[in-house]
Amino acid sequence: MGGIESGCGGLRLRGFRFLGVVAALYLALALYDPHRCMAALRIAGETLATILPILAVVIVISAAIFWRFDPREFAKRMERHGAKKRRLFALVAGVLSHGPMYAWYPLIGDLRRHGVGDGEIATFFFARAVKVPIFPLMVHYFGWPFSVFLTLYILVGAWIQGILVDRIERGIR
Repeated sequence: MGGIESGCGGLRLRGFRFLGVVAALYLALALYDPHRCMAALRIAGETLATILPILAVVIVISAAIFWRFDPREFAKRMERHGAKKRRLFALVAGVLSHGPMYAWYPLIGDLRRHGVGDGEIATFFFARAVKVPIFPLMVHYFGWPFSVFLTLYILVGAWIQGILVDRIERGIR
């Protein structure tokens, strides 16, 4: 766990550096063209107001899930269900997950060691391409039809990837 904590400290520092760079750019823009700066800040505020409620729900759900998460118990429960239910759960979990991909590796590695199949893991990772907090922004820029179609396309692709990984794995054994 120590490696993860030290890695998170580095991420926090980089996050503040990025925030500082963005603030400096806004300040420079404010000095150069105050009207454009205000327009940019207004758009950024509107975007944040759109995303924040959804992001809050995702974070609360994720915190509730992982607050008392036991990989062994989870793997045992997954074994009780058929392949379709396991893959569906992996699909939903992938969509609801957030944060950097590498932060999930230790947990997914534990699940794999305790029996969760590679097909479910592939489905989870592929489904992470759907970002619930950013979906309203996607709809804003691309419209409902495209956003819904692309999301469904990604989810079907995640499902198929899981099936393919399972079949390839069976062929290798």
